[in-house]
Amino acid sequence: MIVKRVEAYREQSAGKAFYQSPPPDGSRPGIYYANLYDMDSMPTTDLEALAFHEGLPGHHLQRSISAELGDVPDFQRHTSFTAFSEGWGLYSEYLAREMGFYQDPYSNFGRLAMELWRAARLVVDTGLHHKQWSREQAVAYLVANTPNAEYDCQRAIERYIAMPGQATAYMIGKLRIVELRELAQEALGDRFDIRAFHDAVLGSGAVPLDQLEATIQTLIQTTLASR
Repeated sequence: MIVKRVEAYREQSAGKAFYQSPPPDGSRPGIYYANLYDMDSMPTTDLEALAFHEGLPGHHLQRSISAELGDVPDFQRHTSFTAFSEGWGLYSEYLAREMGFYQDPYSNFGRLAMELWRAARLVVDTGLHHKQWSREQAVAYLVANTPNAEYDCQRAIERYIAMPGQATAYMIGKLRIVELRELAQEALGDRFDIRAFHDAVLGSGAVPLDQLEATIQTLIQTTLASR
C-alpha cells in the first residue's frame, strides 16, 4: 500500500481520506489517499483511526484478501457491498483498540469522535431522505453535534444527498459484524478463535450481511462438530 495526496483537481470535493483498491492484475499497490486541501478541517487526533480504517486492518487488508481469493468467481472477488466493506472499516477502528493501539489518549479521543460522527450520520441521512430536511438543516445538525469543521460537514451532507443510505450502511455493517462475533463467542466459549472468525468474515470476499451470517453459522457448527 502507498499513501498519496488527493490530486488538486478533486481535492476540494473529495473526502478527507479514502482508499483505492489495486487493479485485478496487481500492477500497482492499493492507495491510501489523504486530502490536504484544508488542514484546519483535519484534526490530528483522527489520523490514527483513519489509518486503521483505510489501511490495516481495514480496507487494504479486506480488499487485498478478496483480490487474492482463488476459489470464488471474479465478480465476487471485486464486487462491493457498502454495509460489508465499510462495516469492516469501522470494525477495524474498534479492533485496533482491542489490539492495543490508540495508546495516546488524544488518538483514542479521535476514534471516539469518529464514532460520534458515524452516529450523527444516521440522523442526517434519515432527516434528508425521510423527513425532507434541507441541506442547511442537515449541515447545522452536524456542526452542532460533532467536533468536525463546518466545511467538512458541508462536504459530507452533499455526499449524503447524492447517496441515500450509504452513510447509514457503515454503522449497520459494523454493528452486524460485532453482533456475529458475540454470537460466535457465546456459542463456542473457550473454543472461539478470533483469527478463525476474521478468516471466515474475509474469506469469501464482500458479501451481503445475510450471507455473512450464514458463513458465521457454518463456522460455529463446524467448530462444534470438530474435536
